[in-house]
Amino acid sequence: MTISTPDDLDAFFADFAYTGRHDGDQAEVDAVLAIAPRLRALLTADRDDAADIVNAMLRDASALPQLRRHDGHDWHLHAVGNDAPFAERIVVETAMAMIDVIRADEMSRLSVCADDTCEGIVLDLSRNRSKRFCSVTCGNRNAVAAYRARQADG
Repeated sequence: MTISTPDDLDAFFADFAYTGRHDGDQAEVDAVLAIAPRLRALLTADRDDAADIVNAMLRDASALPQLRRHDGHDWHLHAVGNDAPFAERIVVETAMAMIDVIRADEMSRLSVCADDTCEGIVLDLSRNRSKRFCSVTCGNRNAVAAYRARQADG
């Protein structure tokens, strides 16, 4: 999903069931876009560096994990208040999720898309860890290119 407008951010907010403060203006869009490099650094880091990045993210936000239950969701962790800016909540929630990934030594489930024209992040939850592309679009584009290359050679 590409976010560039308040409407795009509204859809992201709804699609991923975020709760709490959501200003819905261009300033919020800009703040969310500004955290993308930091999130990318986390998601592409090795395990030890990822732990350092998570610790910095949580420290910078003065995160204080608390159990919460709301909106039909059972007990789960929140580490910043619902009134925190949306971009800050994204950073902290990503950091909190990465704690489990790091502790389980599952960093190999994260990679950069194998499509040469894409820089998307791949989350591979497949049993055999074979996912190479971030989306069906990238996978299809590469399958078509491989098919055409085979036809040209044959």
